[in-house]
Amino acid sequence: MTTRREILIALGTLVALPAVSRIARAQAYPSRPVRWVVTAAPAGPADTLARLLGSWLSERLGQPFVIENRPGAGGNIGTEAVVRAPADGYTLHLTATSDAINATFYDKLNFDLGRDIAPIASLIRGPFVMVVNSSFPARTVPEFIAYAKANPDKINFASGGTGFAAHISGELFKMMTAVNMVHVPYRGQAPAMTDLLGGRVQVMFDSPVSSLSHIRAGKLRPLAVTTSTRSEALPDVPPVADFVPGYEASIWFGVGAPRNTPAEIVDKLNKEINAGLADPKIRARLAELGSAPMLMTPAEFGKFVADEIEKWGKVIRAANIKAD
Repeated sequence: MTTRREILIALGTLVALPAVSRIARAQAYPSRPVRWVVTAAPAGPADTLARLLGSWLSERLGQPFVIENRPGAGGNIGTEAVVRAPADGYTLHLTATSDAINATFYDKLNFDLGRDIAPIASLIRGPFVMVVNSSFPARTVPEFIAYAKANPDKINFASGGTGFAAHISGELFKMMTAVNMVHVPYRGQAPAMTDLLGGRVQVMFDSPVSSLSHIRAGKLRPLAVTTSTRSEALPDVPPVADFVPGYEASIWFGVGAPRNTPAEIVDKLNKEINAGLADPKIRARLAELGSAPMLMTPAEFGKFVADEIEKWGKVIRAANIKAD
């Protein structure tokens, strides 16, 4: 006859089994190569970042983290591939500012970023730098605003394309300062930079890494960085927010996975990624890229992404920006 004590022991064992299973699964992960989808072409900042952290994770976890470049449709092709992958921790997504913008910029996506991509970890955050041609009369943000208001629609601001983060950052500046600037989209930042240097456009919100050599050569003048604090890459350049309270725009990256990826795998990856971001060699390399580590828990990163989707959605709707 089964005693009451034996029944209680059996019930306790059954309750403990799921927790034991989760622990075992986390300890075994990864047991094979992990695919990390980057929705940008090789050799760019996104690819460089993923390969840097992918190498770290490969060494720490003993399995290759293989970077798979899936550009196209503003990054949506690669994101959809991740959304449709098994939720087992073996497919990751390099989530970025562009993904938060795409959530509103594209009308008919086959996924919902906030719902279908589980947040794992934030990686880095960096500024754009608001640069003008050296011949432009304004030397500060207040002077730029005054000139723009005195010369409506005579300032052209360039970007690498409609809906790009640099474009939407400029639209936010227009909204918050009530200035009129004409957006001139290019097929990439490089041709936009060529026309800025040639004086055919007057201003651009650009990555400090690509602008720095021109700034040092005196061909471009930095007016401000777009993050709320100064950048190590341009320590003498003030934030836009010093003159336009509340303004903030940044280039950021993080890691996601298909929704319902097991929490123990998410937590394990978060722990290892944050350890990598704290490593002095990785931090030094990130500084070279003009960015600083951004450490968050999965929940914190999920809220951050949701806030970015809401923020940029308001700008896109207010400016009536549509995908071509």
